[in-house]
Amino acid sequence: MNITDQLLGTVQRDAPVRTILVGAFWTLVVLDSDPVCAGLSSTLRAETGGPWPPVPEAGRLRSRSGRELADLLHSDRLIEASIGMATLNALLDLGRPAEQAAALTEANAEEILIEKGTGRRVAVVGHFPFVDRLRERAAECTVLELRPQPGDVPADRADEVLPHVDVVALTGTSLLNHTFTNLISLCSPGAFVVVLGPSTPLSPVLFNAGAGAISGTVVADPARVFDSVGQGATFRQVKRHGGVRLLTWER
Repeated sequence: MNITDQLLGTVQRDAPVRTILVGAFWTLVVLDSDPVCAGLSSTLRAETGGPWPPVPEAGRLRSRSGRELADLLHSDRLIEASIGMATLNALLDLGRPAEQAAALTEANAEEILIEKGTGRRVAVVGHFPFVDRLRERAAECTVLELRPQPGDVPADRADEVLPHVDVVALTGTSLLNHTFTNLISLCSPGAFVVVLGPSTPLSPVLFNAGAGAISGTVVADPARVFDSVGQGATFRQVKRHGGVRLLTWER
């Protein structure tokens, strides 16, 4: 069973879909549940255009249940996969067992990476805002990026980098573009892997796949986040406007 099927298999509850919003940077899905739950995901687009149209059933998706909509995470159409991931995150929040909720802390992924990576070899998949601060503390810090900035390494060289580092920061968007399984398989068995970013599902499935910590986002105020996402907010702006909680779960 692949990682997508494993994640979807952990969904314990279902609910009708109230709202789907595909913003410039973030996708939000709100469930018509009690309490109202919502989930976020990066809005990904194919670099080369991909299958067209990006969402064949656009305009009719709200007729699906949350569980049916989450199945879009399987899609090779990246905007569809983004909708699926946002829905999955909403469903996970709706049906989260009490013991899982108690394990989530307000710890910042950056703090965990600096703690684990100080004086060690670190690789970061995706150019996160904390990269420069992590580079100051790590013995060696390699950033793998699809669109490399100065000092970064092209993402297609992951097989040269990941087997040889002690700590790996792996973006949750790798679950959207279906590169997660390959990337985590490249990591050394002894490496500490953190899966992070607002798209990251807070699910123990990622521990079973090899993660040591997962850092994601829970939507605490769907109405406030709807306004931010709908007006083209970056995640930094979404945080500043409020309505989200950044949570970490360590194995």
